Amino acid sequence: MFILDEGTRIVVPRTELTYPGHNMKLHTNAANAEKTPVDHVMADLEDACPYEFKGDKSRATMIEALNKLDFGKKVITVRPNNLKSEFFRGDMDAVLKEAVDKFHGIIIPKCNGPEDVKLVSDTLDELESKYGWKTKLAIEALIERPRALEYAYEMAMASPRMAGLIFGIADYTAELGVDPKYCLDRQNEVFHYEKKAVITAAKAAGIHAIDNVYLALWRKNDSPERIKEVEDGLKKKCEGSAAIGMDGTWVIHPQQAVVANNAFTPNEQQIKEAIHQLDFYHEMGGGSMFNPKTGEMIDEATAKIALMRVSKACLAGLVDKKYLDSMAEKSKSITGYDILNSAE
Repeated sequence: MFILDEGTRIVVPRTELTYPGHNMKLHTNAANAEKTPVDHVMADLEDACPYEFKGDKSRATMIEALNKLDFGKKVITVRPNNLKSEFFRGDMDAVLKEAVDKFHGIIIPKCNGPEDVKLVSDTLDELESKYGWKTKLAIEALIERPRALEYAYEMAMASPRMAGLIFGIADYTAELGVDPKYCLDRQNEVFHYEKKAVITAAKAAGIHAIDNVYLALWRKNDSPERIKEVEDGLKKKCEGSAAIGMDGTWVIHPQQAVVANNAFTPNEQQIKEAIHQLDFYHEMGGGSMFNPKTGEMIDEATAKIALMRVSKACLAGLVDKKYLDSMAEKSKSITGYDILNSAE
């Protein structure tokens, strides 16, 4: 999760938009609240950036966008070139020097293990101090290699900066020798183990888990039937990954935002149930008890699930933040730890 605005705002992203960082038009679109209603944007200097733009050209565009555009309440992150690339250090130095306190985090691509997280964390320590940052940048690590999956928990625990793990299906399937197009609509089945491993590692460390992109997009001249087919596929993918514990998903185009947001946002009945569970749990002073109104047992685990659900509803503007904060504080007084930041 991202802890922003001097600790007053917690964001567990439902949607993370990735787009080429060398293209100012795409930065502008990403910043637009109406065109792009996502929780998180990630400007990419790595895979989405052609070689001819790498280095000074893409960095200059990135820096201009970070300094001039208003991204509103979106979480803003930068994806530099991978650690083994000749461009990594230059990317990091440029954006931290020229865009002080203008973004919230770094995405580590092609991460191999905890040593990579520590290297990025140490680099951020150095550059934040050198350039006078007040913001402590967070880290999200991409799990897009089989080796990284084996070290997912160690990566999640490698730095206090860690905010989330992201499953990257394209590079992962490439290393397996699998074409993701042939399992596009069965990915939650085919990659069930990998997704659950990322979720388990992230949740054990108290950070969020983000699902991979859905590669199909509709075009402006597509038929209504084709558009519905693509959106139904995205909805199926997102609802399936939400059901097994993913907090959100990467998206590759603003057209995917609404469908994906809805899949990771509790519905009215779920919110109502969560609020009732929290109210009843705290009225009874915690512990484990039978709720005669619903016929269910409610305990600390129930309250934790309910609080995370209310947190997502708050992000969607469906629950007042004061209520969320009060429930989190009450839970902390009973359990001794902050459910919304359980790695503490």
